[in-house]
Amino acid sequence: MSGGVDSAVAAARAAEAGHDVTGVHLALSENPKSFRTGARGCCTIEDSHDARRAADVIGIPFYVWDLAERFREDVVDDFIAEYEAGRTPNPCLRCNEKIKFAALLDKALALGFDAVCTGHYATVVLREDGTRELHRASDMAKDQSYVLGVLDDRQLAHAMFPLGDTLTTKAEIREEAARRGLFVAKKPDSHDICFIADGDTQGFLAKRLGTAPGDIVDESGAVLGSHEGAYGFTIGQRKGLRIGHPAPDGKPRYVLDISPVDNTVTVGPADALDVTALTAIRPRWCGRPPTAGPATYTAQLRAHGGETEVTAELVDGTDLRVAFTEPVRGVAPGQAIVLYDGSRVVGSATIATTERRVRAGA
Repeated sequence: MSGGVDSAVAAARAAEAGHDVTGVHLALSENPKSFRTGARGCCTIEDSHDARRAADVIGIPFYVWDLAERFREDVVDDFIAEYEAGRTPNPCLRCNEKIKFAALLDKALALGFDAVCTGHYATVVLREDGTRELHRASDMAKDQSYVLGVLDDRQLAHAMFPLGDTLTTKAEIREEAARRGLFVAKKPDSHDICFIADGDTQGFLAKRLGTAPGDIVDESGAVLGSHEGAYGFTIGQRKGLRIGHPAPDGKPRYVLDISPVDNTVTVGPADALDVTALTAIRPRWCGRPPTAGPATYTAQLRAHGGETEVTAELVDGTDLRVAFTEPVRGVAPGQAIVLYDGSRVVGSATIATTERRVRAGA
């Protein structure tokens, strides 16, 4: 129970359905005041109090489990290391993989619980052969299956998402919370990274990695400006480049590449961002793995992004080779690509390299 409205309603629905429910709030910060405050996150003392009050109203036991050290090692340190290496990680995906459905699940099973129940909007389908599938939520507007695409068959077997199969708007979830007497009914949602207190990712990284001055260059290698740390940029970024003078054609420039080896950031025109194919590593399958050989899927590349048609194939059992039917932009190493077969989540992998469309005159 994060202290938000979704997990509170999920717990209430699970209890109402007859499950023996225990509320657990995860203490993920060694210094809770360093995480987001003002009811906007999920890791503060305030959030813990909100979760406890919700559990009291539902009438279930409540505990706080300290996973701060594991969270720092598996999520925060990984986040910093990925940016330092010039990649763009997704900490929410990592948290689901390593904390909520690994550390938390392992402890829960050891204590005799059957499953971890969360307020995510997704659906687990039990097949006739006893295997499980992860599907999108009934309401696509709230679907969160992308950040759950790292869950494997064992984790799915011990996962419950009571909000995923109901066509209810967020306003209706809040109304339900109010009817149940849950104080969090009007609590704002959290959208930012929970462990970056002020939402300033670049400032957070600078404090931990220090300044590392380098050049901002164009595709020919000509120096256009300087930066204080390549880790402060992401592929596709347009604002905050501080180049100082426009491109010869007067069009905006975007971050095309981040090279930690020579500490340079390369910028160029928007069409230079067009990605036609990629290779992803560390694939994780949600339930049964895909059949051998290339197959057509749809893919999602970011938590709130749309779907795009792809052809994907597992190569040498370790790498996922993906080709896009139409070029896509803003694809960065370190991001997760999640494959879908209709509403079913096939699995996910971490983008390692991308291939760009060859441009005339480039």
